[in-house]
Amino acid sequence: MAGTAPPAEGRPTGGGPVGDGLGGGGAEAVGPSPGSATVVRASVVAAAASALLVVAIVLGSRGLRDFDSALVPYAVASVFLTFGVVYRYVVWVSAPAARRLFVAGWKAALSWENLKRSPAALPRMIATYLGFQKFLGARSHARWAAHQLIFWGCLLAAAITFPLTWGWFTFTSSSPAGPGYEMRLWGFKLFGFDSGSFLGWALYHGLDLAAVLVIGGAGYFLWRRVRDRAATTGQRFGYDFLPLLALVTISVTGLLLTFSEMFLHGGGYEFLAILHMASVVLTLVYLPFGKFFHIVQRPAAVGMQLFKYTARRGGSDAEELQGCRRCGRPIDTVAAVDNLRATMRDLQLGFDGWAEYCPRCKRVLRGNAYLSNVKRGFK
Repeated sequence: MAGTAPPAEGRPTGGGPVGDGLGGGGAEAVGPSPGSATVVRASVVAAAASALLVVAIVLGSRGLRDFDSALVPYAVASVFLTFGVVYRYVVWVSAPAARRLFVAGWKAALSWENLKRSPAALPRMIATYLGFQKFLGARSHARWAAHQLIFWGCLLAAAITFPLTWGWFTFTSSSPAGPGYEMRLWGFKLFGFDSGSFLGWALYHGLDLAAVLVIGGAGYFLWRRVRDRAATTGQRFGYDFLPLLALVTISVTGLLLTFSEMFLHGGGYEFLAILHMASVVLTLVYLPFGKFFHIVQRPAAVGMQLFKYTARRGGSDAEELQGCRRCGRPIDTVAAVDNLRATMRDLQLGFDGWAEYCPRCKRVLRGNAYLSNVKRGFK
């Protein structure tokens, strides 16, 4: 704002990151290569989504009248980001396991029966599982706090950056001589404010505040990946370090833009603006193809959590618990076990019956089979 393009961190990383830093729980998801039909379908859907975004930019900026030409690289990067995210998401949900969980989650979320029985379940899970990510607190309170700094910092930055980049938000002077400004959305006035007021300061420095939050969270995870042996085991530079370094680079260069404007009278501003723009554009283009993609995947997990929750609390046969075939201990709901078995059959794994055994009995049966067939006579 205030004459700078997205001045602090133009990154759409609002989402429920999971794991260490920006991890999806540790390991990168690996699956079979998509077929040609899936690739074509994903490409068509992604191209349509990108075209819709271009149309939205043109219409939202009132025929590009409110569009700042200096922000063209950011806007183009956001179009590429849309294509990449939608393409990979369609490929992801086309896999049998992901598709079955995705459909089950949406059915649970849109079920009228679930809404009547547990009207607060979905909002509560969105807040606790997606927003505040309480499950991370069970692993480490420090990791949870750092994750919250990154999450809310990125969410704030995305909420400011994208509308400004697309020309949807504009700030115009309400009078030639006064300090008053008007904030407009799609050309419609939302409210006016004094640039010297607290609201004016917060709007002017919103991206700077987001940058400070992100630096705090990403800095902790970088320190942890250098010092913590549990985190350093098996980590990869491109998958584990690069996303954190990208966030820090965007945030630091954004803060330096503000520092140059306020204390250096614009000294070095052009170089910093180009450096900041390059870091933002490269990060947006990288987002769909690296660790950042779990940000897009995470909301789908909320639907699956709701599916499990409603299956346990529902008033139908789905709430019946599936007992282990060997020891009788409850494993999960019948609906969840049936869903897992169906997914295993879709993948043609050929051993879906193992889903009806508890983890302990699986280990015992495997051990007995090893003693009987591999180490016969071993005592």
